[in-house]
Amino acid sequence: MAGDQLTVLNALDVAKTQLYHFTAIVIAGMGFFTDAYDLFCISLVTKLLGRIYYHVDGAKKPGTLPPNVSAAVNGVALCGTLAGQLFFGWLGDKLGRKKVYGITLILMVISSIASGLSFGKSAKGVIATLCFFRFWLGFGIGGDYPLSATIMSEYANKKTRGAFIAAVFAMQGFGILAGGIVALIVSSAFDHHFKAPPYSVDPVGSTAPEADYVWRIVLMVGALPAALTYYWRMRMPETARYTALVAKNAKQAAADMSKVLQVELESEEDKVAKLSQRDSNSFGLFSREFLKRHGLHLFGTTSTWFLLDIAFYSQNLFQKDIFSAIGWIPPAATMNAIHEVYKIARAQTLIALCSTVPGYWFTVAFIDYMGRFAIQMMGFFFMTVFMFALAIPYHHWTLKPNRIGFVIMYSLTFFFANFGPNATTFVVPAEIFPARLRSTCHGISAAAGKAGAIVGAFGFLYAAQSKDPTKRDAGYPAGIGVKNSLIMLGVVNFVGMICTLCVPESKGRSLEELSRENEENDETDQTANATARTVPV
Repeated sequence: MAGDQLTVLNALDVAKTQLYHFTAIVIAGMGFFTDAYDLFCISLVTKLLGRIYYHVDGAKKPGTLPPNVSAAVNGVALCGTLAGQLFFGWLGDKLGRKKVYGITLILMVISSIASGLSFGKSAKGVIATLCFFRFWLGFGIGGDYPLSATIMSEYANKKTRGAFIAAVFAMQGFGILAGGIVALIVSSAFDHHFKAPPYSVDPVGSTAPEADYVWRIVLMVGALPAALTYYWRMRMPETARYTALVAKNAKQAAADMSKVLQVELESEEDKVAKLSQRDSNSFGLFSREFLKRHGLHLFGTTSTWFLLDIAFYSQNLFQKDIFSAIGWIPPAATMNAIHEVYKIARAQTLIALCSTVPGYWFTVAFIDYMGRFAIQMMGFFFMTVFMFALAIPYHHWTLKPNRIGFVIMYSLTFFFANFGPNATTFVVPAEIFPARLRSTCHGISAAAGKAGAIVGAFGFLYAAQSKDPTKRDAGYPAGIGVKNSLIMLGVVNFVGMICTLCVPESKGRSLEELSRENEENDETDQTANATARTVPV
């Protein structure tokens, strides 16, 4: 099969790490920075939204978002992301990666700004407008997943491809961190300038009128990094693999990559025409041939991402509730509205700084040495262990002397999520499918992940509610409590370990070797069958 490999693609596979690799990481990575910022910053301000728009005179506790409103505010962007992953993933294979890449970015910038400008005469009007714009924000974010992964995988060399794709995804950690830092700065400045008493002293006065600007500023800042990278995205040439293998324009592919690699490359138009006539390069997504070649792999990438995101998003979106339950964030009545944002942001920033960000970069450092399979299996294993270690002696962790221990254990679950399946589930689908279906299959895998995120976000919101009515959020039915919810998440992580057995190892192989798209005879090629193994040998 090596003889069938196009010169331009082989040049990319064996290219030494160069400036264009790092440029691609930054351009694609800033999209992910924005994605993470926009998706997770809402969890920093939901309690503030409850205080501003759902205050009840005479209540002992500050106002909180009703269950259906909280679910909508937290989950609507995830629904938009799921739809965007499927739509833009498919569109990236039809129109090309570059053409669609700019559309997603424009959508993200406009929707970020519009979210902060949400308007309405009533609470219902403001929340409805916010949810509308956050859906379209999610839709744009969804497109960034398959396109960024596919572009990076098709630009990278095969030796360090895993690290490059993981580095793009690792920018998500900085996005989460940036969200916390921005919320800290804005809330600290407003709290210092507009003094307000705690809720227990003055329920109405504890929410300064200027607090309404805090959440709007936090949401709108997300537009800045996306806007700054638009120009550079538009200057990136289309990937050679799309141009040559999907668009069948060998001359353009060679010309584009000659500029990028700064070497002369022949166009090989005859070879492209020959490859395009093979049966292995013509079957569709819903064909029996695809099911035979890649069906198990697609099940592996979708199921593991689905299970991972149930645990990951339920933890991330509701960190503030867990920190309140163990006393890391003081009772809401003892703080004013803006100071509560500061406390929530501080807790989430510490978790991001100590566990989330390091976990991503451990994956970048080790993925091309340990392999995708080993890192994913290890991550799911330790997430299972730490979830059960938190859940079974849960009462022990809630006692004041043990609270720091709880936070350390909780941080370790995040560390191994990111030095584990949260990164690898993003990397592998960008490597193992044919070029003409790569963006679509990555979009399907990512959409399965967002379906898991929706289950985690909505399910955990209700499940984590206490059976004790005095400890329950207003308007929620009795749940199974935080302890039993953590046990459930531990079981989910264990099932993720089992489904990882369906995911192939892609370390060190070219994309064409992994996807088997240039094979002449599938039935007799024993080498190709070896590449389909799921567990590395």
